[in-house]
Amino acid sequence: MENATAFTSFFSPNLPFGVRLTLEQLHLWVRLNPWFQGNDTDAWFEVDSAVLESLQAEYNGEWMQLSMQTLTQQPFTFSDKRFAGTAWSQPLFGSLAALYLLNSRFLMRLLGALPIESGKMRQRLDYLVEQLVAAAAPSNYLNSNPEALDRAVQTQGASLFSGLLNLASDMREGKLRQCDSGAFEVGVNLATTPGQVVYQNPLFQLIQYSPQTKKQHQRPLLIVPPMINKFYILDLQPESSFVRHALEQGHQVFLVSWRDADASIADASWDDYVEQGILEAIKVTQRISALEQLNILGYCVGGTLLSCGLAVLAARGEKPAASLTLLVSLLDYEDAGVLSIFIDEATVSYRERTIGGEGGPFGLFRGEDMGNTFSQLRPNELWWNYSVEKYLKGQKPRPLDLLYWNNDSTNLPGPMYCWYLRHTYLQNDLKSGKLQCCGEVLDLGKLDMPTYLVGTREDHIVPWAGAYASTRLFKGPLRFVLGGSGHIAGIINPPQKNKRGYWTNPELQADPDTWLAGAEEHPGSWWSNWAEWLSEYAGKSVAPVASLGSEQYPPLEAAPGQYVKRRG
Repeated sequence: MENATAFTSFFSPNLPFGVRLTLEQLHLWVRLNPWFQGNDTDAWFEVDSAVLESLQAEYNGEWMQLSMQTLTQQPFTFSDKRFAGTAWSQPLFGSLAALYLLNSRFLMRLLGALPIESGKMRQRLDYLVEQLVAAAAPSNYLNSNPEALDRAVQTQGASLFSGLLNLASDMREGKLRQCDSGAFEVGVNLATTPGQVVYQNPLFQLIQYSPQTKKQHQRPLLIVPPMINKFYILDLQPESSFVRHALEQGHQVFLVSWRDADASIADASWDDYVEQGILEAIKVTQRISALEQLNILGYCVGGTLLSCGLAVLAARGEKPAASLTLLVSLLDYEDAGVLSIFIDEATVSYRERTIGGEGGPFGLFRGEDMGNTFSQLRPNELWWNYSVEKYLKGQKPRPLDLLYWNNDSTNLPGPMYCWYLRHTYLQNDLKSGKLQCCGEVLDLGKLDMPTYLVGTREDHIVPWAGAYASTRLFKGPLRFVLGGSGHIAGIINPPQKNKRGYWTNPELQADPDTWLAGAEEHPGSWWSNWAEWLSEYAGKSVAPVASLGSEQYPPLEAAPGQYVKRRG
């Protein structure tokens, strides 16, 4: 290609950080990559010559400035956290970092100039190149990282030995740990809110928590966490526990603790999780509380599963939810974010053959695989920085409960996981009104209870516009709230820390950006706004329950129970 050939001198002649991606080489790489088969990739690289010349002129200008700074031995300063230390100000290492950042910046600008029509194909190419660029940073390698070299000298090589031990430990576990495995213990300094397990079956345990106030709302709150990772993201240390906060607002709280799947439930389907999980948890909570209607909350894919369960019950003429809260949950997967780049027919069919039981065995989708994928969605923040600290510098990461939980991943039954991939990310069937589940047709339009929806503005797993799309599916009174930060930190945001902020706008618009343009920003946590809203549906205040469980469902063991401590 003429344009591609014209670009081969753009990085003149090699990229110092080792990627060596000229336009021609990128084109060849894309042609060979199975992700892009069946697309007219040649057309993607027909970049206007004027655009290339402009990019090259900008690059040459910045390269000359960098060269002069290096030749005159001027110190370097960087806002990039990877190179923020004083060791990177030296001309030698500083010039390496500066040239890497220059090449990275212009490589991404080049990608932006490619005329790729498919949004998914562009997302895939951007993702892959971002991974390569992140991996190529000079900070990731011992011989080009002055901080790691200094530490090796100061410790007489002990840091390198410690780094090897850290690497060996992570390889044994199959994951890059962002928090030391001994930093916390579930039931000791995490998930310590008192309560009792009052029911269990092969899929989940149901926890009922002890009252924390002198009066309680009559109507209980049932919480459904995601099956991915453990429930205690909602019950970390006491000062950041969502469960404890709900109890302190006077709510009776029941919570589903999903089992980490093992071979005994490897054949469990999505229908099983709805019928034996969601519907069973609702039924037991109704019987213990002696009330037909509950306030129900779902988080992430737990909210997706919960919505399916409520739609199944609606098809059977039952409406157990006095209110519904969905936290960063997707029901319409049209805007499913960066995770959708991994999903296509070939991928889903492969999973169905290998672990889904369709013409093959039942198996498990390993939590380590999903955890590593989530970390690589933000490679500089959740992957390479920990690699540098642990392996090059031989240090342990600082103990942080959120990161400990993030590493405590769970396995999923193959059939359930494959159904989820096909009918959500691949085919976007949940909103169709035609999908079958538990022998019923799922019609989310039958869900007319008051509903509180939460998205978070920087969420890379559930884009807030995707969470907002649920406002077009439900028929009852709706409130959408947009929290600050991302998928985890935007949800676990206790009011007493007075961090971040949230946006509200009672006028729901068809377009999420129009809604946001008219929204009011509030300081602090959305938890207080939610608590005020939920109080309208929580019933009158009564004396707190004197004992947990019931005659039919006596306590089995103290919270947090055994399921959350097991590994599949």
